[in-house]
Amino acid sequence: MKIVELELLTDDISDTEAFYESVLGLSPYHKDDKTYLFYKIGFTKLIFKKTETAITPVYHYAIDVPNNLFKASHEYIKENTKTIPVTENSDIADFSNWEAESFYFSDNNGNILEFITRYANQTYKAPPFTNECYIAVSEIGVVTKNVPDLADRLHEKYGLPFFHRQERGDKFTVMGDDEGLLIISKRGREWYPTHDKKANSFFTRLVCLHKGNTLHFAFE
Repeated sequence: MKIVELELLTDDISDTEAFYESVLGLSPYHKDDKTYLFYKIGFTKLIFKKTETAITPVYHYAIDVPNNLFKASHEYIKENTKTIPVTENSDIADFSNWEAESFYFSDNNGNILEFITRYANQTYKAPPFTNECYIAVSEIGVVTKNVPDLADRLHEKYGLPFFHRQERGDKFTVMGDDEGLLIISKRGREWYPTHDKKANSFFTRLVCLHKGNTLHFAFE
């Protein structure tokens, strides 16, 4: 499953543009200074839309980086912002069951961003690491009151598979494959690796490619 388009909300368009330029090295390919920012992250179109509510939306999403440039991507981000500790001694998460490694940091909105490399995908790019090395947005967190119910409906209606590397649960279930994942979390659960950011549901729109089909999702 490939996430080819993802739309999220932001409460500050100008601060979001400044953060993504200074930290991720990205410039919007199109923008409306008051309403929208459009970015290309590999083959994913990432859109930020100005929220009309007083509540600051907080999301979790992940960007894939090449296997051979994971350490370089870590250094690239740490030059510009703080990463989030995973253990007392490290900010690198070792997901051996996923054949992956990742690290986390927050953007100006408080979103939890994850840079992840998936060794099963065997992705390589020539150094040095730059913003041209991003492969795609590969994960988005989807928050709901009833995780098993939403997961079953997505499986039955759209044929989305349960991720074979992660056991499904009542509070946390992962759907998709090594190219793209929906991280379905129960509302109020802490977003890993933080201890103070609770999962909450906010408008999320995405377009995915799965087995030759184009799937459109909108979650509130």
